[in-house]
Amino acid sequence: MIELGESNRTTATGGFARWAAMGVVVLGAAVSLWLNFPGHMSYDSVVQMAEGRDGAYGLSGHPPVMSWLLGVSDALVPGSAVFVILDTALIAGALVSFIMLGRRVSWLVVIPCTAVVTFPQLLIYPAIVWKDVLFAAAATAGFACLAQAAAHWRGPVLRYGLIGAGLALVTLAAMARQNGVVILPFAAAAIAWISARSPDGPKVWRGLAHGFGFLGTCVVIMLGGSAGLTPPKIAPAAAVRGQFGNLQTYDMVHALVLDPSAQLRVLHRRAPWFERLLRHDGVAAFSPIRIDSLQPLMEQAGVHPDSTELIAAQWNDLFLRDPWLYLRVRLDAFSWVLLTPSVEECVLIYTGVDGPSDEMSDVGLTPRQTVTDVALADYAVGFAPTPVYSHAAYGVLAVVLLLGLLRRRTASDIVVAAMLGGALAFAGAFLLISIACDYRYLYDLDVATIAAALYVAATWRDDAGLYPRPWRRAAAKRNGL
Repeated sequence: MIELGESNRTTATGGFARWAAMGVVVLGAAVSLWLNFPGHMSYDSVVQMAEGRDGAYGLSGHPPVMSWLLGVSDALVPGSAVFVILDTALIAGALVSFIMLGRRVSWLVVIPCTAVVTFPQLLIYPAIVWKDVLFAAAATAGFACLAQAAAHWRGPVLRYGLIGAGLALVTLAAMARQNGVVILPFAAAAIAWISARSPDGPKVWRGLAHGFGFLGTCVVIMLGGSAGLTPPKIAPAAAVRGQFGNLQTYDMVHALVLDPSAQLRVLHRRAPWFERLLRHDGVAAFSPIRIDSLQPLMEQAGVHPDSTELIAAQWNDLFLRDPWLYLRVRLDAFSWVLLTPSVEECVLIYTGVDGPSDEMSDVGLTPRQTVTDVALADYAVGFAPTPVYSHAAYGVLAVVLLLGLLRRRTASDIVVAAMLGGALAFAGAFLLISIACDYRYLYDLDVATIAAALYVAATWRDDAGLYPRPWRRAAAKRNGL
């Protein structure tokens, strides 16, 4: 097995194959930029860019770091070009970094590299200006830095430089998505595990100190950065309560759709008008596709001064009495985001530029839908019936890869396993919060799995630990282990 911090010595063949595989990834990123430049912007993208230009981050309810980065990008070069280059570079750089970790890279690695760069997740998605893409790009690149730190642990300067870069990137990812914080414990656990296995001798206390120090630094930066970017007139706690209230309203209407006989005892006693609103207007307007159809209902309820308290009280009463109903609601909602069952109604891809007219005018954008944009969208949708465009397929592959990496347990394996664990936990968080079926929400799972698969493909000849038992001895003998 590879010792902690062992450098990536290679044979000549392994070196040439590695460079070829990395070249394919870089070429794929260049083609992606050429086809998509200067990027694709939807309603949310345009609103966030307008916030970034005005310096009023977070007004739309999105994490403020996204608007801030778009403002920085726009200040450097008007539009989204710099932001798109950043996301593309982070994803491609992460994949290249994982391939570099292989010591005996086979020429066969070029085949999966050539395949994945044609997937919509790598060919088109990096050029879509979405926080989901930023999250996936920063998270994957952050874990790639930590994996390199594990491989170069014996060099203190390089090690701490890579850990610092990884810390900054996973923190950025955590700030880019409301539930992105779930990846931080996985990154910290990887650092703790690797530090405890240091060549200086196993020391549990040292691993715990490094892990908690890493996690604490991430949290301090995340909280401080978010607070610093949020305008004073926005109360973060109130914004969170409002978003949670919307989720609770969605859950209750969803429950009434699944079980019309469900009793809303709190509303029936304290606000009969609200019960009628949910049972009639809410059920009639409900769609599992996204929560937007309930927006008029939520605006109407929001006029009442006690609506937030009423919603919370009724949600607790309903689902504490019937947790099975809550599980049914959440599983049904999660199935839509995990399986994206409707190509027509769930947003699989977005190309072109469009948004609210006022914000479009503010940032100097005009609607765009070129022949190339249409062709790219059609190309992506063509993958819809295949496992290439299936979060569930990536999830299954992620579990398989995770088990193999935990079996082998080299230093870099631990980081890649942590990346997969974080991606699966991030996806699993949508079991509690999913309110729409857009494909982008679980994009990180796809990218993390692709990165891990290329890493395993590049390192499978380095050690026999990933092989089933009948092949391990032969593989070890062939590789001189």
